[in-house]
Amino acid sequence: MFHLAVFTDEVSQDLEKAIKLALDFCLEGVEIRSVWDTSPQNLSDAQVADIKRLLEAHNLKTCCIAAPFLKCTIFNQAEYAEHFEILRRCISVGKRLGTKLMRGFTCWKTEDTPEVWAEVERLYRQALPILESEDAIIAIENEFVTSAATAALTEKFLRKLNSPRLRAVWDPANEVHAAEGEVPYPNGYNRLKPFIAHVHCKDAARDGAGEARITRVGDGEIDWQGQLKALADDGYNGWVSLETHWRMEEKDLSEEQVRLPGGGAFSEAGEMASGQCLFALQKLMPGKTS
Repeated sequence: MFHLAVFTDEVSQDLEKAIKLALDFCLEGVEIRSVWDTSPQNLSDAQVADIKRLLEAHNLKTCCIAAPFLKCTIFNQAEYAEHFEILRRCISVGKRLGTKLMRGFTCWKTEDTPEVWAEVERLYRQALPILESEDAIIAIENEFVTSAATAALTEKFLRKLNSPRLRAVWDPANEVHAAEGEVPYPNGYNRLKPFIAHVHCKDAARDGAGEARITRVGDGEIDWQGQLKALADDGYNGWVSLETHWRMEEKDLSEEQVRLPGGGAFSEAGEMASGQCLFALQKLMPGKTS
């Protein structure tokens, strides 16, 4: 059976508040993206030690380091250098916090051309020796603002590279946002299922104009009940991590906050919204009746 976690910064930049919410809902872990207004690659050794101490005190695990690896501009050598340093530092942070799983992307979305895909492939082949030497895994997210915007594109890319060090983060809500996305469950899920190492949980729905918006979990168009049951039935024993993104009282996140989440402004009003989503999520768990 899979395990439940929450992004700490979807609750608060105060780690202790995030831990309290996780304990209130009997979660087993957290995902680290920004803590104390600090992104994972910029956390000091002392901050990492404090995170480890606080999580261990409450028997919580770190399920993944939500690194922004290769959320960058294609063909930009300066940005590449920065992002490979991000990868190395996030791997180091993950080791200290007990996880080998890092999140990765496929550069900001541009033209869907052979040249673009050849460059993204080159970058990941450059990353593979680092992953091998550090015993780490990158889970590539089907992120609608990147080249691998859909489950179909993510699957195609992972099949091309064919490495156990490169897996997938399955985010059904991103499939709703993607212009060429398909029905998240069962279509997108069944396509990406052989590669899934991690799952993000948020919900989304399209309005009358066809624009996608994040909703509270269970209120959107994703069949989360079916998706969670399928994960259990298929023997998935990884993590389902709440990445709320929804905010109450019409306090929607800005486009820039969705592109590059993290920090105090992003976390504002997240605690109550995440609590509502966790309440809804737990009602949708396999074996529960509404």
